[in-house]
Amino acid sequence: MFYLFLADGFEEVEALATLDVLRRAGIEAVTVGVTGKTVTGSHGIPVVSDKGIDEVAPADAFDGVILPGGMPGTKYLNASKKVHAFLDEAQVRGSWICAICAAPMILGQRGMLQGRQAVCFPGFEPELRGATVPELYVCRDGNYITGKGMGSAIQFGLAIVAAVKGPQAAAALEATLQCA
Repeated sequence: MFYLFLADGFEEVEALATLDVLRRAGIEAVTVGVTGKTVTGSHGIPVVSDKGIDEVAPADAFDGVILPGGMPGTKYLNASKKVHAFLDEAQVRGSWICAICAAPMILGQRGMLQGRQAVCFPGFEPELRGATVPELYVCRDGNYITGKGMGSAIQFGLAIVAAVKGPQAAAALEATLQCA
């Protein structure tokens, strides 16, 4: 199970497209409202979270955490001691740590990207302290998966599916998402 953390000002497409892709793949993903049970995205779309931040704990069984970007959502995620506790626990367990757009800066500021490859929304690269930033839209380095932004949200979700269920499962799902 993945916890996808939402805070007011989150980027709707990054959060909801990723959530949709994971659920289509049969991966349990639970949204967690950090700033309340109902969280409003950066474009004014309210979303009712599956759980509030006080209904989950780092000691819970989980396979990974997902941090969508958006502003000021990323700042609120970064200000949450509980989100940091989940990141610490995920790092200790070797669980999946996934962040997209501005959110990889949280990982970089915490020193979690030291010696890794990671991507982020253009302009946030200096915040990815110690990371190498390749010219990719989505980057996986070990148990870390990062994405560049809203335009890569589907690929970000598919990268998580590939990591959890294998590249064939991700490719099969991707084939069902084609518009042409």
